Formats: sequence, structure tokens, C-alpha cells
Amino acid sequence: MDSIASSSLSSCYHIIFTSLAFILSGLIFLLTRKTKSKALRLPPGPPGWPVVGNLFQVARSGKPFFEYVAELLPKYGPIFTLRMGTRTLIIISNAELVHEALVVKGQVFASRPRENPTRAVYSCDKFTVNSAVYGPVWRSLRRNMVQGMLSSARLREFHNVRSMAMDKLIDKLRAEAQSNNGVVRVLKNARFAVFCILLSMCFGVEMDEKTVEMIDQLMKKVLTVLDPRIDDYLPILSPFFSKQRKIAREVRKEQIETLVPFIEKRRSILKNLESEPNAATFSYLDTLFDLKVEGRKTTPTHPEIVTLCSEFINGGTDTTGTAIEWAIARLIENPEIQQRLFEEIKNTVGERKVDDKDLDKMPYLNAVTKELLRKHPPTYFSLTHAVMEPAKLGGYDIPTDANLDIYLPPISEDPKVWSQPEKFDPDRFMSGREDADITGVSGVKMIPFGVGRRICPGLSMATIHVNLMLARMVQEFEWSWYPADGKIDFSGKTEFTVVMKNPLRAMIKPRV
Repeated sequence: MDSIASSSLSSCYHIIFTSLAFILSGLIFLLTRKTKSKALRLPPGPPGWPVVGNLFQVARSGKPFFEYVAELLPKYGPIFTLRMGTRTLIIISNAELVHEALVVKGQVFASRPRENPTRAVYSCDKFTVNSAVYGPVWRSLRRNMVQGMLSSARLREFHNVRSMAMDKLIDKLRAEAQSNNGVVRVLKNARFAVFCILLSMCFGVEMDEKTVEMIDQLMKKVLTVLDPRIDDYLPILSPFFSKQRKIAREVRKEQIETLVPFIEKRRSILKNLESEPNAATFSYLDTLFDLKVEGRKTTPTHPEIVTLCSEFINGGTDTTGTAIEWAIARLIENPEIQQRLFEEIKNTVGERKVDDKDLDKMPYLNAVTKELLRKHPPTYFSLTHAVMEPAKLGGYDIPTDANLDIYLPPISEDPKVWSQPEKFDPDRFMSGREDADITGVSGVKMIPFGVGRRICPGLSMATIHVNLMLARMVQEFEWSWYPADGKIDFSGKTEFTVVMKNPLRAMIKPRV
């Protein structure tokens, strides 16, 4: 994501760079000030300083970026501008504006803004489904991912992978509870389970748990070095971040050196599948070796394949893991919902384990997941959009160099759209009392996966993983507060995705 939506700016920048910015910004402003022939009518926003704009106001606020944005909504409304150094951020936060931008004017608003230098290296100059400029490269990469890997038929091929991962998850939870007086860590276990699934789907080679954990730590390191820095918005300060750039280069080198051997191992296996009887018959990697990208004569290079594999794995790991953490917290808070869900599972499958094919037969499970995504979308902001050409939105000008960020909570918490939006109530989706198409095709009411041409290609896979994991965890265990006299804090914070501010620890009791 090309914005500071994924994390707040570090407070360590306050003193040195504020002073420096005042001096430099004044000089730059005097030297580069030009009169534009036609002033743009941008959405309103808080006044800022010359050149740096609102950048240091955000940094010095001491607040996470989503909180800073939330405080501006009452004053500036559902569309406003923040000038962040060399970048212009336009924030929108209601369904009508999202529908206008991503549905009515979907093609114009379907691109992505420029990458910062660090992200450009990791994305191989925007050679990913999520970051690519709207055009032939994006079409080729997305088509390959959706048709080659995320179709219903392909997802069914990984039934055994999901089943084994669920069994391991249950065993891990049971073992942790036995050694810790019934207490388990929800996010850590759920995240690792889905990471194992995606790793297997991506590489199609057998890995022991030590290797899986090593790659997991590497992927976390990658996400950490991609956190926004202040020089991403004010490049003139880049000399002060040479150490951070060096670390980013070293992590990228480590990423490539670690993953290329697995890529080559899979390439070798494909030449003789019988050589590795435990290898998968198909993987995402298989679609990348000879991938033909529109407008290019060559197939993807090693760094590009590493980038595409990392996108596939990272895109579905933290989003699913954090969804499960929020889901279990809500079930603990509402034991009657947990019991009703358990009864539906038991009535549907009897004594056997929940399976992929059972998920569509459990309407209450699907209602719980839908309400979960309404109350707790994976991120506070959708992936940043950019326009292909100068455009209008809500009557304001949107220039091609602007970042369009969609702030999600006000949309799915809008009292004009939802009855008692503050309440976690899966029943709103039962019997047609309330409904929402999470794809946004029939209207924008909640968009946890985005909407329009750039909607998340992994929507179906993510829904299967959340439903299956939640069903197995409820089928096997009864979940309750820890400590027993405590209360869950439902405030969130941003760590790649929106996680619980205080990581959830819960008591579990086997049901059999």
C-alpha cells in the first residue's frame, strides 16, 4: 500500500527533522514557487506548512494515522486532503464517494500511485497484482493469479493441504492449553496455520516446521522494512535514512537468496514429479515459470518470481490470522452466538470434522463471518488508488499524482445504512433482514476486500480459510475469557493489518 495507512509515523523523527524541515522547506518554497495557470479545486483539509504540508502535523500528533484521520472527519467531512510532503493524500470515507470512484468511474480510478524507492525494489518496479499500474502488466498478472490459482476448481485441489493444516492447528492449541492451564494465544496459532497453507499452495514442496518458521520470520522482516518512512514523503531528507535503506537492501537480498532455492527445487520437481512423492501436483509457482506478460518478451526473472510469491503469501496470512483473532474475541463476548454456531456445526456434520464442502451448508457460520468482516475489516484503509487521468470526485478535482485512500470504518458503521451498527449481530444477515454484497457489485455498504476492478483477487480463498478455521476451532473447543474475571479490549492497532491492541489470550475447553 502506497500510503501511511498501514502504520503511523515514528515519533523519533520529531525534533531533528522538524527543525530541518522548517529551514529547507522555506528555501525550497522560495526557489520553486510557481504560479499555476489554473488552480485545482482539491477537497478541503487542514492548513499545512510550505512544502512539507501536513506531514509533521501528523508525525507530531503522536497518534496512529487512522486516529488522526478519524478526528478530521467531523470538521472536513467524507472527503478531504492531506498534503504529505511531495504526496497529496485524498481521503474518502463514505459509500457514495466509493461507489462514484470505484464503480461509476471505475476504470479512471483503477490505477496505483507511484512507489517509494524501497517498495519499488521489493515490487520489481510494480510487478505485482496489487501494485501494478492499471494496464497490460496488471491484466496479465491478475488473470494468471485468478484463473491459474484462485478459481474454485484450483482451490478444491488444495483440500488436503487445508485439512492437514487444520489438524495441526487443533493439535497445537490442545498442546498449548495442556501446558499452560488451558490458556492459548489465538493470533499466533491462527496466523501460523494459514501461513502453512499458503506456503504449500505457493511452492508445492514439502518443508519441515523449522523451515516454515524461518520463512515466516523472513516475511515478517520484509513487511517491517516496507513500513513508511518520513523520507518517502520528503525525499530531501533521504540522506538521513541511509542506514534504513541499507537494511532494506540486505533484507531484499536475504529474501531472494532464501526463496530462489525453493523455486529451483520446484522447477526440478516438475520435470519428474515421481522424484518427490510428497510434493504437490500443482502450485502457484508452476504458473509463473513460463508466464507470458502482455507487452513483454521475457518470462519473469528470479527476483520477479520472488516478489509474486511473497505477494501471494503475505496477502493472505495476516489478514486471515487477525480475522480469526477478532472472531474468537466476539464469540467469547457473545457466548450465545458461540453456542448457536456450535449447534449448527454439530447438526450439519455430526461427529466428523468440518470439511470444505460443509461450509456452504451453514448459513449462520457465513453470517458470523460476514458480520466479522463488517465490524473488523482487515485494514483501516483499502489499498491506495490513483487516477489514470485528471478526474472529478464529489465535485472536487483529483490529480493524477494524488493518492486516493479509502477510510473503511465509517462505511461499515454508518447508522444510515445499518441498524445498531455498533452491535456485533450476525442475525442481521439472516432471513434477509439486512444484507450487503461484500464485492460491492450490488451496492457499497462494506468493502473489506475493496471493490471494483482492483477488488482483492483472494476474496474467495480468504472466505474459505476464515470459515473453515473458525468452524474447526469452535467444533473442537469451547472458548472463554482469560482471565475469567477480565474483559476483552476491542480497540485495535495497525501491524500490517488491524490487530487487537492487546493480543487475545483465551481459555479453551475441549468439547469431547
